Amino acid sequence: MRIAYFDCFSGAGGDMILGALLDAGLSLERLRDELAKLSLSHYEVNVEKVVRKGIGGSRAIVTVDDLHHHDTGRRLFLAAAEGSGEPGRRSHRLEEIIGTSSLDDAVKQKSLTIFRRLAKAEAKVHRTTIDQIDFHEAGAMDAVIAVVGSVAGLAALGIERVYCSPLHVGTGTVECAHGISPVPDPVTAELIKGKPFYSTGADGELLTPAGAAILTTISSGFGPSPSMTMEQIGYGAGTLDHDIPNLLRIMIGEAQGELRGYEKEHIAVLETNIDDMNPQMYDYLMSRMLEMGALDVFLSPVQMKKNRPGTLVTVICQPHLVERFTDFVLRETTTIGLRWRLENHLKADRTIREVQTQYGPVRCKVAETNERITNISPEYEDCKRIALEKKVPLKEVMEAAKAAALFAKIDS
Repeated sequence: MRIAYFDCFSGAGGDMILGALLDAGLSLERLRDELAKLSLSHYEVNVEKVVRKGIGGSRAIVTVDDLHHHDTGRRLFLAAAEGSGEPGRRSHRLEEIIGTSSLDDAVKQKSLTIFRRLAKAEAKVHRTTIDQIDFHEAGAMDAVIAVVGSVAGLAALGIERVYCSPLHVGTGTVECAHGISPVPDPVTAELIKGKPFYSTGADGELLTPAGAAILTTISSGFGPSPSMTMEQIGYGAGTLDHDIPNLLRIMIGEAQGELRGYEKEHIAVLETNIDDMNPQMYDYLMSRMLEMGALDVFLSPVQMKKNRPGTLVTVICQPHLVERFTDFVLRETTTIGLRWRLENHLKADRTIREVQTQYGPVRCKVAETNERITNISPEYEDCKRIALEKKVPLKEVMEAAKAAALFAKIDS
């Protein structure tokens, strides 16, 4: 598997991502050809070789006729993509530009997903609705070029999966369309929720909303560089001069060992031993923690000091939720302490598909590794409802759903 790793030691912006791809081997002609599929005009894309603090890189330069493209990125609303189902909502021209282009479908969908996340973050920050959003910097024409160009550029380089370092955000304040904002910008802060970030005290905005939207959407995991045989390195240069080299590094190569065909992520594991609590409470605790976003909760019998039988409570969650579950466990149980650690987690790609059976539609979770189905799990509640309504054995409904999901994969 061909993978890429973005090293954000000096943050990232949309132009820096483009520059890194160009520096790593993406030809300017290929990038222009991909962007031409948007059927837009009145803009130019060029590249300039620069040096930042002694390190060479490429700066992507997007020149736009602002008067012609004044309204390109304004008031984006993706009702169909959001699944709102509200009638009367109209998609804006930005959706039309990308959706009706001749770009590959995967590039279209990923680009629209990035702008959708930008819209949701803007709406939350400004306490409004997505259809009322005015993107300002993030919706300008140069951001359209940066987003689509980055997604198309990764595809052109044959990159199948992207990973990213923790995000360096900078510190201080930044001037934007609404005035002076803290760093990270409020929209950027929304976009990086659940992702590792840091600041070393470098003054200024290092991570822009566009850069945050792109990297948090396309990356399968955040942390140290994955195991790979490195083949290409590129440095994308930013415009400003910081105390540290204003560069974004991309490393491209072949994944090694356990990464082939799997997603890699970090998970948090919390544990505590309890020997003095009413066992009836565990049902409540497990249900609440699953509702709160735990990936899994399970109980194991243990033998504790003085030969007392006890229960080991294990909670698996995303790292940013550790404090939430720590507070809950200490509040709701009789324990006075717990342990937690980070672990690597490898998982197969998974999708939820609705398949048609002779009994009716059933949702199935389909797990795949290297484009081969490794497991099909019909949605239990769908199968149970159908079995009761049709008065047929539950296992027959589940077997029919598995077969339909498998045949659907073969036909595709």
